[in-house]
Amino acid sequence: MSDDYYERLVDEDALVAYLADHLGDVDDYDIARHQEGHSNETLFVTWGDRELVIRRPPPGETADTAHDVLREYRVTNAVADTEVPVPTPILACDDHDVIGSDFYVMEQLEGDVLREDEPDRFATPDHRERIGEELVDTLATIHDLDYEAIGLGEFGRPEGYTQRQVDRWGKQLSWAFEVTEDEREVPILHEVGEWLRNNVPEDHPHTLVHGDYKLDNVMFGPGTPPELVGVFDWEMATLGDPRADLGWMLSYWRDAKDPEPTIPELTTRFMEREGYSSRVDLVDRWESRTGYEFEHERFYRTLAVYKLAGLGEMFFRRYLEGNSDDPMYPKMERRVPGLAKRAKRIIDGDEPL
Repeated sequence: MSDDYYERLVDEDALVAYLADHLGDVDDYDIARHQEGHSNETLFVTWGDRELVIRRPPPGETADTAHDVLREYRVTNAVADTEVPVPTPILACDDHDVIGSDFYVMEQLEGDVLREDEPDRFATPDHRERIGEELVDTLATIHDLDYEAIGLGEFGRPEGYTQRQVDRWGKQLSWAFEVTEDEREVPILHEVGEWLRNNVPEDHPHTLVHGDYKLDNVMFGPGTPPELVGVFDWEMATLGDPRADLGWMLSYWRDAKDPEPTIPELTTRFMEREGYSSRVDLVDRWESRTGYEFEHERFYRTLAVYKLAGLGEMFFRRYLEGNSDDPMYPKMERRVPGLAKRAKRIIDGDEPL
């Protein structure tokens, strides 16, 4: 990471002064950027004997609502006293004089985020099966929350959520295309968007939805058997359609029968191994835990891949404008057309559940 990009992320002197005012002075501190994420920026802060995490949006122009970290803080704070495991939120700041953007501070959890491989302690059939069960059970717990009772009754408009998702991601793509279409066009995405608009389910359950629920947005504790101890990245959370959450989670979950991944650099494949639940297993468990049926599954899985394409195209725009140093972003020039083809395969029944 260039020094210039880091300086755009954080004014260390101003941040240290802010933390000292709110958490007290310390003799020793350290601030480091977490390199794994590809959306909001994450900073790890050691503040005396406390291990903290700061979340802020990337620098530069972003599409509306795409990086709302204060919204993320609000929902994390609301669910912190429920059965949904989240890091303890500490502070939220909307004073851009501190680091140039909104940001919030939370406690750091101990454990593993499963991205590239499974920990050795989980490499047994029973533990592998439990990983999928913990993942889907926690999603069901989110969908079962009484959102009004925890103060989120005005957090969103659940009616029409799914239609708005289709419309919003069409707009996100249009925002990205303003710049990226000068480099290359992705006509299949227009076809996919039209199919989605013509196939939006007429109604859906109303629940709290995470908006970005997937295996590498949760943490498993340091022991065995696998225990899910934290759900992260609530920036897209709202009230809406739980089936959209499930479709999104499934778009990242691999089965052994699947074709080669569209974005190999961002694809976790270890769940193809013996012992892991299949996507059908996960759907069955979610249905039994929530009492909902995963109706219109092709629609929800297509919507998920359409949103992935939208994110990729937004990343590509930021790269072209010089607003990110993430090495993944320029690769979206070819990866987004691949995602468009994947969405079309799901629509055509060529990539089944």
